[in-house]
Amino acid sequence: MGPVIRVAAAGDLHASEEHRERITHSFAELAERADLVLLAGDLTTHGMPEQAAVLADACRVVSPLPVVAVLGNHDHHAGRQDDVIATLREAGVVVLERDGIEVGVAGTKGFVGGFPGAEIADFGEALLREVYAETSREVDALEKGLEEISGCHRRLVLLHYAPLSETLTGEPEGIWAFLGSGRLAGPIGAHRPDAVFHGHAHHGRPRGAIGEVPVWNVARHVTGKDFAIVEV
Repeated sequence: MGPVIRVAAAGDLHASEEHRERITHSFAELAERADLVLLAGDLTTHGMPEQAAVLADACRVVSPLPVVAVLGNHDHHAGRQDDVIATLREAGVVVLERDGIEVGVAGTKGFVGGFPGAEIADFGEALLREVYAETSREVDALEKGLEEISGCHRRLVLLHYAPLSETLTGEPEGIWAFLGSGRLAGPIGAHRPDAVFHGHAHHGRPRGAIGEVPVWNVARHVTGKDFAIVEV
């Protein structure tokens, strides 16, 4: 197995100037507590680059601690996700877009679709079929990312949307289809990484599992703090 890695994981930080002090303080505390920082989407409040700049400044505080992130739905809201990504990358943040990197982090945003027994099917109106197709692209990207890191001693998955319903318990069941997709669990179950981290489900449960793979919902509304420290 090798040495233990301390992962500081956070989802749904919703950075903005209003939250600068809180976010900067949370990052400053990580230097002695973690080996790797994972950010599970909804990095900003409305997807504006000036909001991303608040998070970028906080990430500079922990340099050279590696910070890896995926985008969330909030980060796409303003249609300026390219500017958000550029702002974060200037601060040394690795933003994953349907790809993977060494330590062994495979990451993508994920998407909606529901879970067994209540899933969007590849049938009917073109708009619904496009939703299905977008989820398919995310599933394929996750599969590719996991293949690329298959030789790593530690393999982690970073998502925004949930890959299972277990961590959604507490959210109204009627909206589960908008909080994730069970199709994302396929590559995870096949490759069996060491851990999965996601956000988005503000009222869900902190932990579930896909087979023997632990899945952590690290939305700050669930953990009660900006970062959960998980050893893997």
